[in-house]
Amino acid sequence: MKKLLLLLIAFLVVNTSFAQHFFDTDFNTRKKYIILCDPSVHRIKTIQYLTDHNILKVNKNKVKFVGVYYEGQTTDFSETQDYIEENKLDNFFLHEITGELNETNLFQENDVTAQLKKVFDNSIGIIFFGGADIPPAIYGEENTKCGVYTPARHYYESTFIFHLLGGYQNESFKPFLAERPDYVVTGFCLGMQTMNVGTGGTMIQDIPAEIYHAETPKETVAIGRANMHRNYWQLIEDDSLFMGINLHTIQFTDNPFFGTAIKISKKATPRICSSHHQAIEKLGKGLEVTCLSPDGKIIEGIVHSTYPHVFAVQFHPEVSALYEDMDLKIFHPDDEPKTYHDILGKSDVKFHKDYWKHISDSFKDVKKPKRN
Repeated sequence: MKKLLLLLIAFLVVNTSFAQHFFDTDFNTRKKYIILCDPSVHRIKTIQYLTDHNILKVNKNKVKFVGVYYEGQTTDFSETQDYIEENKLDNFFLHEITGELNETNLFQENDVTAQLKKVFDNSIGIIFFGGADIPPAIYGEENTKCGVYTPARHYYESTFIFHLLGGYQNESFKPFLAERPDYVVTGFCLGMQTMNVGTGGTMIQDIPAEIYHAETPKETVAIGRANMHRNYWQLIEDDSLFMGINLHTIQFTDNPFFGTAIKISKKATPRICSSHHQAIEKLGKGLEVTCLSPDGKIIEGIVHSTYPHVFAVQFHPEVSALYEDMDLKIFHPDDEPKTYHDILGKSDVKFHKDYWKHISDSFKDVKKPKRN
């Protein structure tokens, strides 16, 4: 019995130590903090790469990153904490959000509202990353084409977006950004989809099936490379060189975001890194479209009509292989192996770097939060 009690105490101590509560500590209020959602080891390495290569430009003495995650997520964030400690990273921290979240309480004040407000009050902006499909029940639909593997993450990130920006689901709710409209909210791929769903939008659950009436990989590749938003050839033929993504072009809308916020010709059609099978259907509250797929059927970028530093893209500008030659890959069985970097070319690499410059400048524009 004594051994069992000791084991139980040891278990509780070890598991409690995994939970990190940075904003509940005596943290340095003179610093600026950028929030990272879903702060896996991979995400930390991504931000390290971007900052080390001066792609995401931040003053490391003044700006720190805090990974904020939800207790119900399936990712083991103790691995992230171990990575931070083992590599003596003094610019990364973790903070856990706790409380009951489910499909019925996301778009209102709930168990996590006060915690999210504390995170918001002590930071200058937030980045939402890619990931698995959002449960359709969150946007009021039945699941017909989704692979739902991380529901708790989506509950947390959807309610966070709603608290930040508000939405059609509850128009009497006062969003956090009404207090600080210069706060940065940005995201990639799932991050853009979450921004849409969190503000009351809906999703196309499967692009090939719903847009092109393609139900199998062979039917999907028949729609043409430009219309595929990830690589379906890898499901047809066996070759270790197949990339899982697609590098297709985009086109810009009349919205001034591309052309003004990011200096680029409206006629340009830069190539981007795409890895998704879902897309925005109905737009969420306050969102406008900034770019589209080559055929105009898929929304590739959005911006908020009220808040100047709220914007997101369906593609992946954070992928390190875009910025230097790494692995040789093919998309089609007849392709000559090339790196992502080589396929993009100088002008499209510059487009991605300019996009990150705008993200960097947006963070610089945010006034330091007033703290009590």
